[in-house]
Order: sequence, then C-alpha cells, then structure tokens
Amino acid sequence: MRRRQFVQLALTTFAAGVGSACAPRSGTRRTALSAPLDAAAFRAARRFAPTSFGQIAYIDRGSGDVALFLHGAPLNSFQWRGAIDRLSPHRRCIAPDFMGLGYSQIPAHQSLAADAQAAMLAALLDTLAIAQVDIIASDSGGAVAQLFAVRHRERVRSLLLTNCDVEPDSPPAKVKPVIEMARAGTLSDATAQWLVDKQLARSTFGAAVYRDPDALADETIDYYVSPLVSSPLRRAQYHAFHTALEPNPLLGIEAALRRCTVPVRVVWGAADDIFSQADAAYLDQTFPRSRGIRLVPDAKLFFQEEFPDVIAEEAQRLWAEQ
Repeated sequence: MRRRQFVQLALTTFAAGVGSACAPRSGTRRTALSAPLDAAAFRAARRFAPTSFGQIAYIDRGSGDVALFLHGAPLNSFQWRGAIDRLSPHRRCIAPDFMGLGYSQIPAHQSLAADAQAAMLAALLDTLAIAQVDIIASDSGGAVAQLFAVRHRERVRSLLLTNCDVEPDSPPAKVKPVIEMARAGTLSDATAQWLVDKQLARSTFGAAVYRDPDALADETIDYYVSPLVSSPLRRAQYHAFHTALEPNPLLGIEAALRRCTVPVRVVWGAADDIFSQADAAYLDQTFPRSRGIRLVPDAKLFFQEEFPDVIAEEAQRLWAEQ
C-alpha cells in the first residue's frame, strides 16, 4: 500500500483519538465580551495558569457562575469557541487545554492519563479560586468529566455530556488504530501532514468527525495541529496522551456514577459512528438525575463546532432547571 493511502486509511479512524508563536501570558484576568472568537482572537485571549502539573493554557470569558468546557482529542479548547460566544453573556466560561494537547506547557515526566487530567482540573480551579462549575464535555473530555464528577461531587453543579467515552466503550474500537500509531511513534508524523495538506485533513479526519468537513478552515487546522507537533517533547506527549487511553480509564466507575446526584443532560450527534447512540443511552440510564437525551440529526463526533446553538440552548435549559 502506498504511504499516502496508508495515512488516509489510518487517519479516517482518527476521529476520537485524535499556531503561530505567542508569548505566554499568565494570570487570572478575564477577557471582556467582544467580537466572536476566531483563531486570532482565541490566541490573543489565551492565558496560562501555574499549577503543580505545569502551565495550563485556558480561555476565561464572561462573568458569574462558571461553566467549564472540556474538549476532545486531538483538539483543544478552540473546539468550544462558538458555544463560548453564545454562553459568555450568561456564565463565566473557562476552557482549558488538556495536558498533552493544545497549548498547555507540561513537564516531560507528567502523566497524561485521564485520572491525572481530572486532578489537573481540580488544581486549575483552585488556582483560579473557583469553587463550583457546570461542565460541558466532549469525547475524551467526557471521560475526564465523569471522573471529576465522582471525585469532586461538591464542585459540579451539572454535566452536559456530548458524544464521549463510557465505561463499556472506552476506548472505542475506531480509536484503537490511533493508539497503535501512537505506540509505534508514527502518529505525530501523520498528523503533521495536515499542516501542509489541508485537504488531506478534511478528507480523512474531517470527514470522520464533521458533518461538513469542507467547512474546516485552514486556520482551524493550524490552531489544532501546530502545538501537537511543535517540538520533540510535544510530539512525545501527543503520543503519550493516546497510549494512556488504554487500559480503560473508566473501568469500575459505573457504581459511582449510579450514586452521583449531579443533574446530567446528554446531547448526542446521531450520525457519529465512533460513539454510538447506545453509549448515550448508557449515560441516560446510569446517572440517576439524567434529564434525557437529545439526538442531533446528521451530527458527528465534533458537532459542537458546527451546532453551537444546540449546545447553548441545552446548557441554558439544564442550568435553568437547577
């Protein structure tokens, strides 16, 4: 098989497994409401919070009660720009980059497993003096959200879960080839090709996770991919993030979820073939205070970018019921 054909085949399964230089800025100052968040505005708004896990990149927009946005892989907090635009008039929106993805600056020895990511979120909230949050999560971020909710119940007001890992399906079958590429050390090279061939990114990764992959802008691809392959350390961490998806990070969590009293709403892309509708049903049946499922027709794994109005509508409805 020719190399290009192999890369296209492998990256078609990359959906759930998977900028320019900017001087770091630290602090907890919030960004005022302003124009919609394109890549340039998002980059300008980026902050870094010092924690024991490293310098955590995050966006802080709006005021009031806090909504915490947890992104999927191989994305970063930019995934939530549309939802943040719509929800920042109603909540203080915090969107961090997970360790090993995005722009967070993490030391080489740091674990990147979901358990460590949940602990990092607690440290981030401590740094920002935030006591409670409403969580909105996607993909591998949904796994971290579940871990965080059972370990820090007092810090979670509500959970809005979109297509994501569940204990019986983590990692999902279509992510396992990506994990194998990470183990082999080839994942970062394959991903880096998207920077020079944007159409390859759209026709493989984009087609797998977006309803309209042609709408995936060049600047969006750059913003997602550039930090992942920016240095040997970042490439190694990108691989480590994915190899940490096995063994199942949610193994044994179901009993705790059944005791969890957090209100939960499930919003699911109905056309996703990575996380099935059975996974949505599992969440609905497991959380005792589930508010049911909304299926979004024709939507795939990362529909949150294409349907931000749906996220905003469902979040506000969930928050109003508390």
